[in-house]
Amino acid sequence: MPAKTVNDIVALCKRRGFIFTGSEIYGGLGGAYDYGPYGVELMKNIRAAWWNAMIYSRNDIEGLDAAVITNRLLWKYSGHESSFSDPLVECKKCGARMRQDKMRDQTKCDNCGSTDLTPPRAYQLMMGLSIGATADGAINAYLRPETATTTYTNFKNVMDARPHKLPFGIAQIGKAFRNEISPRGFVFRMREFEQAEMQYFVNPADDEKYFEMWKEIRMAWWVNVLGIPAEKLRFTPHEKLAHYAKAAGDIEYEFPDGFDEVEGIHNRQDFDLGSHTKAQDEFNIQANVMDNRDSTTKLAYSDPQTGESFIPFVIETAMGVNRAMLAVMLDAYTEEDLGDGKSRVVLKLKPALAPVKAAVIPLARNVPELVNIANDIENDLRKLHIGRIEMENSGNIGKNYRRHDEIGTPVCITVDHQTIEDHTVTLRYRDSMQQERVAIADVPARVMEIINKNEK
Repeated sequence: MPAKTVNDIVALCKRRGFIFTGSEIYGGLGGAYDYGPYGVELMKNIRAAWWNAMIYSRNDIEGLDAAVITNRLLWKYSGHESSFSDPLVECKKCGARMRQDKMRDQTKCDNCGSTDLTPPRAYQLMMGLSIGATADGAINAYLRPETATTTYTNFKNVMDARPHKLPFGIAQIGKAFRNEISPRGFVFRMREFEQAEMQYFVNPADDEKYFEMWKEIRMAWWVNVLGIPAEKLRFTPHEKLAHYAKAAGDIEYEFPDGFDEVEGIHNRQDFDLGSHTKAQDEFNIQANVMDNRDSTTKLAYSDPQTGESFIPFVIETAMGVNRAMLAVMLDAYTEEDLGDGKSRVVLKLKPALAPVKAAVIPLARNVPELVNIANDIENDLRKLHIGRIEMENSGNIGKNYRRHDEIGTPVCITVDHQTIEDHTVTLRYRDSMQQERVAIADVPARVMEIINKNEK
């Protein structure tokens, strides 16, 4: 049985050390979460899977890690400073604040049901900063609300360092910050979150072709790499396009309360580079951009064949890493009835994503020979550099198996008294719970085989 609600995952995350409430000992802070020992590993593995797909598996995309604190002018010319806001409604009876476009009924307070509401007003989502000794509290910088804009402003830097012909891309993973009115859905919508975004620069004549190409590539990644069933994903075109977009849509996952966005695919035309480039009048910019007199750099591409200089179009893929983790956990979460009144919860993660790749368990913690052999196996597995390997020495084999089922560990290796006699151990597989004896010498190869399997 899969997770019925997000609360199933919330409880598991706290119990097993995936995600904790931020600042919990002081009552928490809305929209802020801390990632524990296993959450860190799962997030790292999702990042690595994305980076491998974008950078290591291709020769046309470069990596970037831009600053989180940014010059105010970036967000002036991107349009964020003037228009990046949500419609805020306040209830005059209970004081609740709500995003109007997310209310269950826009005429009634979601909290108390009152109809005595304020008219909606624009609520700025960016987090302003006052930096420098003479700032005197005035906002002169921002925490970035996305990674994309810092990619556009580095377009020429990357091109100069690693010249490419079109099409080519720049990818980065990093933190973004938004002053959300009402964070919700656990880690689905937060004030501090992580994005994995790729900007693919193309000739304007080819934009539609590459927009369709990246829709297919990204959908296939969710299915083949993260292991999400195709029937639980869909691509939904935007009914109303943003001012910068020529075409846009979302990859949506079927959460317990319905489909919602996990990744956006956008044809941003030449809005972004056109907004930030110097000498805008020299280029035939098709998007409606703000007049820019502050940029010091031409963000254009010179075609080596024709010598023509133009502003490339951008095809963007933008994934929320936290949302991806939530979707992966929800899809992997399984409650199984084992009969005789027994049950178990198991995270059927793809082995490559699992926070712990293997657990070594001596059957008796007070038998030095068993513990020493287990230590040797653990050390041999660590030399494979495949991720986290754990040694369990609690002495309760059943509880150890159940704990690692919930964590999603693909295989447990049990060292017992027979091991001393014939140098074999028991491999116990997470999904099937089947067990088999293998020689200690064969354990590293078997574990590698399990981790490299593409199936769950």
